[in-house]
Amino acid sequence: MAVLEPMHLQSPFCFAEKHEPGVRHRQLVAAAQKFPPIRTAVVHPCDDASIIGAFEARDERLIVPVLVGPTAKIRKAAQQAHLSLDGIDIVDTPHSHAAADKAVAMARSGEVEALMKGALHTDEVMAAVVHPDTGLRTERRVSHVFVLDVPSYPKPLLLTDAAINIYPTLDDKRDIVQNAIDLAHALGVARPKVAILSAIETVTPKITSTVEAAALCKMCDRGQITGGVLDGPLAFDNAVSKEAAAAKNIVSIVAGDADILVTPDLESGNMLAKQLVYLAGAEAAGIVLGARVPIMLTSRADGTLARTASCAVAQLFAHRNRPPA
Repeated sequence: MAVLEPMHLQSPFCFAEKHEPGVRHRQLVAAAQKFPPIRTAVVHPCDDASIIGAFEARDERLIVPVLVGPTAKIRKAAQQAHLSLDGIDIVDTPHSHAAADKAVAMARSGEVEALMKGALHTDEVMAAVVHPDTGLRTERRVSHVFVLDVPSYPKPLLLTDAAINIYPTLDDKRDIVQNAIDLAHALGVARPKVAILSAIETVTPKITSTVEAAALCKMCDRGQITGGVLDGPLAFDNAVSKEAAAAKNIVSIVAGDADILVTPDLESGNMLAKQLVYLAGAEAAGIVLGARVPIMLTSRADGTLARTASCAVAQLFAHRNRPPA
């Protein structure tokens, strides 16, 4: 029986010149350190990962942590992590739900400029954030933006929404895109290039995401989305590889040079983000936008750089959106 030789696929993305992993995130941290740290409510920091993350960000001069939760549990977590609570403000609450409500109230009153999730479920934090009467809602849809440092991509790559909106409507996607554009501005990208992703590059009613991608581009043309340049539908390869775009005769300033990737839904966005992390060596930071203050949804799986980079992103966004004195 003949043995087939392994195929060597020509992938411009995979064979791109690589930079040192994490270098873009360290640049974000350095940029944020030029501004004063922001006062941040850390919600229920009652385990090692969450309290260490808050202290790491404090040590990098990114945040001034205010620990919100049961005092006894916070002190126990700090003791187990060998951290001193001297000089740290603690706001006592009976449990995690109360901690989320109190942190949101502090943001509403202007006592803090950001929220950081601790040892509780994301749903608990977000339920308090989006409460119609006591939450932090604005006219915008709340959405999550990953800020990815992909070693084989020449610049930071924003990806949205992979954490909040499961099956967003067209109106939701308008806000999701605008939130990501606003974040890109805060990170120093003057006119971000936004790729609206789907499985193919042509518009077909059989694939709803292609129709909505085209609609989003026209909304940008009409001023319903501002501050960036949009193109879509684009398949992932066309969005990140100029060679792939050229092979399909796609003429676009976005194709092959995207700053922002907008996925059709949470499922595809979450899978894409994790594929870039686990198969392409990307570092992932990110925040929730569309509320009155930025929200850091840190995870136990996050490393030190991911946590501090998320705080840097929130800090840069908060300073950009701080009202004039």
